[in-house]
Amino acid sequence: MAINTGFEEETMRMAAIWWTQLRDPEPSVDLLERWSAWIAADPSNAQAFAQLNALGDMAANASTNQRQQLIDEFAPRRVSRQRRPLLAAAAAVVIGVALLGGWWTLRGGLDPAGPPQEYASAVAENRDIQLPDGTAVQLGAASTLTTRYARDRRDIDLRTGEAFFTVTHDNSRPFVVTAGPLHIEDLGTAFNVRRTGQRVSVTVTEGRVRLSPADGASSGANLTSGRLDLVAGQRAEYDPATGAVSVSEVSIEHAAAWRHHRLEFVNEPLSAVLANVNRYSHQPVQLADPRLGELMFTGTVNTTTIDSWVGALPHVFPVQVSTFADHVVLSSAGQP
Repeated sequence: MAINTGFEEETMRMAAIWWTQLRDPEPSVDLLERWSAWIAADPSNAQAFAQLNALGDMAANASTNQRQQLIDEFAPRRVSRQRRPLLAAAAAVVIGVALLGGWWTLRGGLDPAGPPQEYASAVAENRDIQLPDGTAVQLGAASTLTTRYARDRRDIDLRTGEAFFTVTHDNSRPFVVTAGPLHIEDLGTAFNVRRTGQRVSVTVTEGRVRLSPADGASSGANLTSGRLDLVAGQRAEYDPATGAVSVSEVSIEHAAAWRHHRLEFVNEPLSAVLANVNRYSHQPVQLADPRLGELMFTGTVNTTTIDSWVGALPHVFPVQVSTFADHVVLSSAGQP
């Protein structure tokens, strides 16, 4: 990594001071405002700070050999005449803090824990995401999640849709997914979460997760003790109509079948089924009569042949299908 030696010594000295002060997980508003003003005062301030930030990121994620190379390169015991003393001193501070475990990435914004990052996928398009800690996320179509990483916690908010998480476990930083009324805490695992409004489904394929009510949510019938642990091969379904959580067994290969173009439902309201089907269809299906949404459906929908599935619904339910240019309407059979 090349560090620009053209910065004024005072600029580099202040960059190191700000970098160190912003390691506080709860900095004061005054500190953040003063740092922001310093960044805005001169483009070289932001550039110097960004270089120290990148150096800390590199040190925190380096192997033992790589860390020694960084120390030798940027923070040697003896400073050469060609290197400015304050530059080496600033780099030494950054590397020292990073190696002592006081590092987390600060990228833009004013939050030293890192600004929230939003990820979204388009209709009918799944998306693969790699989070900063190495956690892999497969985001289903028309889904949105927000991440906030702090020094002592990793929070994910699944706002809508579906996601499969393969979590890089870290005992010092819990990984918690919030999906409407539920918190899902990773206990060394891979798991799938689907959120349809306030209806939530959680399926574990590896390890274990712990469910608990989100702030302000009802505890539910199975969460009266405040938590519920699921192991691999189990699925929990939260029903917002009753506030109950039901647990069932599920085969691992079917836990996240949506990754293979199959949406699987077990005794779910047609309204919830259509909401998930519509994430994969550019011709969404609408209900002319809300009461049709209360019909219960069990079955599989292939996301590559949604039209065929919709066309077959009159053989399963008392509905009729009306197709328009940009949407499909289900109405009660016999309705004019």
